[in-house]
Amino acid sequence: MITERPDQGRSPDLLPAAPREAANAKSRRRDLGAVIKAYVSLTKPRIVELLLVTTVPAMMLAAGGWPDLWLVAVVLVGGSLAAGAASALNCYIDRDIDQLMRRTKRRPLPAHVVTPRSALIFGLVLAVISVVLMAVFTNWLATAMTAGSIFYYDVVYTLWLKRRTPANTFWGGICGAAPVLIGWAAVTGSIAPLGWALFAIVFFWQMPHFYALAIKYKDDYARAGIPMLPVVRSARRVNTEILLFTVLMLAASFAAWPLGLGPIYGVTAIVTGLVFLLEAVKLVNRSRRGEPLKPMRLFHWSYTYLTILFIAVAVDALI
Repeated sequence: MITERPDQGRSPDLLPAAPREAANAKSRRRDLGAVIKAYVSLTKPRIVELLLVTTVPAMMLAAGGWPDLWLVAVVLVGGSLAAGAASALNCYIDRDIDQLMRRTKRRPLPAHVVTPRSALIFGLVLAVISVVLMAVFTNWLATAMTAGSIFYYDVVYTLWLKRRTPANTFWGGICGAAPVLIGWAAVTGSIAPLGWALFAIVFFWQMPHFYALAIKYKDDYARAGIPMLPVVRSARRVNTEILLFTVLMLAASFAAWPLGLGPIYGVTAIVTGLVFLLEAVKLVNRSRRGEPLKPMRLFHWSYTYLTILFIAVAVDALI
């Protein structure tokens, strides 16, 4: 009878106790590491990172320089937990469609690394901690917007808008841009016109940013029955909205300049904004000519654009 070759010449059952215990301990550490990685993945760290990139410069601008470092730490931790909570609850709600999409089928819930109940509890706990943290150490306006953003993203956007209307990206952009206002409100207790201008930049930015991703994964969204704009509308309509919201984003970035920002920001906004517009025009022209669209070029540049622009905001706040 042919049997499996024993490990290192002897049956696993005959391994000495010490090596067997060491192997089991190593396996447990590996399993624990996989579980921790899965829970971190539920929070969608890339989104958290992007939100923080916009929040801290907004706080610096509101304070006219460096705000209190303790306040920055509280807002960063509270904001990260809030964004992570919203993302974890989003994963719980969307677990039925995530398993149908190539882009999301490896997430912890479709991959059965984390149970739905565990993801739900995890998200709710993060949400409570984030709101309590903001309530104790900031003010009522920042706290209310933090709680409202979690509710809006998971209930209004994920449960309702995302599955029912191609305008989901537009209305979902409200919670995506909210961290700018939360950071501003945490510093001042109110929101100035310049804060709203920064909000508008991030709000309008989300349409060309996400439409590019939706073009790339159009078949995924169609398979899951999600009415993203590229799935249910013509290429011409999608192209029009990409250009329209890119122009509105540029207009918002230029409008922020005279409201309290300096030449470093102004030059940065012009240069990076024109590059963004050029990438959007290139995508639209490729679509019109029937060429390969390469939408991820615009998607990746959009991250770079927002990062550079808000670094310029931070630099101007310090000068």
